[in-house]
Amino acid sequence: MKRRGIVLVVLVGVVSFVSGGWLLQRGSSQAGSVYQKARMFDDVLNHVAEYYVDSVDEPKLYDMAIDGMLEQLNDPYTTFLREQEYRDLTFSTTGNYAGLGIQIGVRNGWITVIAPLPDTPAERAGIQSGDRIVEVDGRSTFGWKEEQALKTLRGEAGTQIKVTVARPGLDDSLAFNITRARIHVRSVEVATMLSPAVGYVQLRTVGENSPAEMSDAINNLRKQGARGLILDLRDNPGGLLEQGVKLTDFFLEPGQVVVETRGRSPGSTKSYDADHAQLWPELPVVVLVNGGTASAAEIISGALQDHDRALVVGTTSFGKGLVQTLFQLSANEALKITTARWYTPSGRLIQRPTREGTTVAAADSASPAAVPFPTAKTPKDSTPSPLYRTDAGRRIPGGGGIHPDVVVGSDTVTDSERELAKALGSHIQAYRDIMTAYALELKVQGAVRDLAFRVTPAMRNELLRRLREKGVTVSDSVWTGARKLIDEGFSYEVAHYVFGKAQEFQRRAADDVQVQAAIDLLGRAHTTKELIALGSPSSEPGSSRR
Repeated sequence: MKRRGIVLVVLVGVVSFVSGGWLLQRGSSQAGSVYQKARMFDDVLNHVAEYYVDSVDEPKLYDMAIDGMLEQLNDPYTTFLREQEYRDLTFSTTGNYAGLGIQIGVRNGWITVIAPLPDTPAERAGIQSGDRIVEVDGRSTFGWKEEQALKTLRGEAGTQIKVTVARPGLDDSLAFNITRARIHVRSVEVATMLSPAVGYVQLRTVGENSPAEMSDAINNLRKQGARGLILDLRDNPGGLLEQGVKLTDFFLEPGQVVVETRGRSPGSTKSYDADHAQLWPELPVVVLVNGGTASAAEIISGALQDHDRALVVGTTSFGKGLVQTLFQLSANEALKITTARWYTPSGRLIQRPTREGTTVAAADSASPAAVPFPTAKTPKDSTPSPLYRTDAGRRIPGGGGIHPDVVVGSDTVTDSERELAKALGSHIQAYRDIMTAYALELKVQGAVRDLAFRVTPAMRNELLRRLREKGVTVSDSVWTGARKLIDEGFSYEVAHYVFGKAQEFQRRAADDVQVQAAIDLLGRAHTTKELIALGSPSSEPGSSRR
């Protein structure tokens, strides 16, 4: 009886196998021969690996196939992350790494300290802005790229590294034995008062610690007398959806929609609502955006605009409104795949439409602080934008990205400034080197003592002399015509190295037309309602301000 049972099981298994194979073939035929295609792919790969004229690494063929498949989706945000990319993503979302805690750049072929980060091993050791790192563990750094320097300076927390620096004004080099530690890069880079009543917070990314950092920053500004707030989201590439929702929650009432996601897979369609009473209900807010404002930063600006909680000022944001889900496939590899799209509370799609598989970038995508010279603007999409309404009934355009209530572009670029950029061409790095070196000399000489200093004609002439000494040809007329751009750039460099990073920011803010427009608007409004009213006329398409 037992034997008959075994035979029966075997027969059932055989029948299941045969019929299952038939059903599988039939199903695959109806479904576009998926299984046949998979087998064919394996055959193609094996034939290429064995017979192709050049030797090909078989695992690499699989990598090429993965990349090719994802590329055909025409979605730059769906990618396969290998070890380095995965590590970079982890760093960008957590803001944590192990190292010394310094911002660096390449000047005259040497790794130069732009600034040590507060409360880090580098700052505690005595590293200063302008220090030239000439050796790391006895190896010369001349000719190093920035990536190579970062990779070498970072390492395991608790390990030691010897850094030798040349400091302006000192004949002998200085050696530092520094122990690496866990470094947290703050997403709130600047939080300061710009006037007795206006506070300013610059949010660089949307990461795990952003909500705590921003609430602390705004509370401190309130204690200093801030009765209005500028939230600067320019050039903020975004980050984590959940943290973007938490940041927006600070300014909304419970139940108000922050953002909606809509997708095809189960659980991808969802509404995210505010949970808590807003923290600063009496605080009027201006949000600054530009073409570099993207992703979670657009969630924040879009929700505050739709609920009439803040006035959005600047230029149209980038338009990156896609939800990426991370699927970890191994210890150091993951698949980042687009699973949904983001919509603001009024129903606006944040994602900018694409043409021929390429995302249409916003115009004015770089702020003046991001690049030293004017760049060509991306043509604006001429497709008419659908109109939506805020809670108070204001009309706002859709069509991708967040359109500001008050359009304030960067300063108009003069012909001479364009000519200067053209003349410098590939010598822009040499120009930066000259500015940094001259600023450090002025620091050593004690030639600049007041933050309100003006760049003199003598300073400007000296920059031109050094530039020509490097073999860069710039005519007197072009140099004179670009005087404003030159003076601003050099004044920031001097302010940074003579007075410090915070003072450099104050100098930049005084020249920043978008920041100054925000200060002016907050100075004319005592409540959020009054502030929103100031922006209402420009919510109509075509309205702008310079």
